[in-house]
Amino acid sequence: MRLHLLRQPPTQDQVQDMLEAQGSYIKLAVDVAQGIVVGGGEYHADCEELLLAHGSRQEDIWGADWYPDRRTVTFGALINIRPRQNNRSMEVQDATLRARIEQVVRTVFEGTAP
Repeated sequence: MRLHLLRQPPTQDQVQDMLEAQGSYIKLAVDVAQGIVVGGGEYHADCEELLLAHGSRQEDIWGADWYPDRRTVTFGALINIRPRQNNRSMEVQDATLRARIEQVVRTVFEGTAP
């Protein structure tokens, strides 16, 4: 299992590496300010840690999951519980923030322009 810091679509080998931990989906940490993603950890916190090490700000990082076979994004992760940012649930509650997370994930994984 390897983590991958992504700014552009991953190679098929990278996708396979990231799927190794969970099988059918990839846990992600998404930096909504910089538009970058780390994927492939056993926990969202693994991915978050790598983003923090690369200079991301804690308040800009949110947990999500990418299901490559269905090309869908989900928004639940323990790292999303942030009362100080008005998110009291594992699910990202703000619709605008969910849309931004999905936009970053799709841009990175599918190469679509924002």
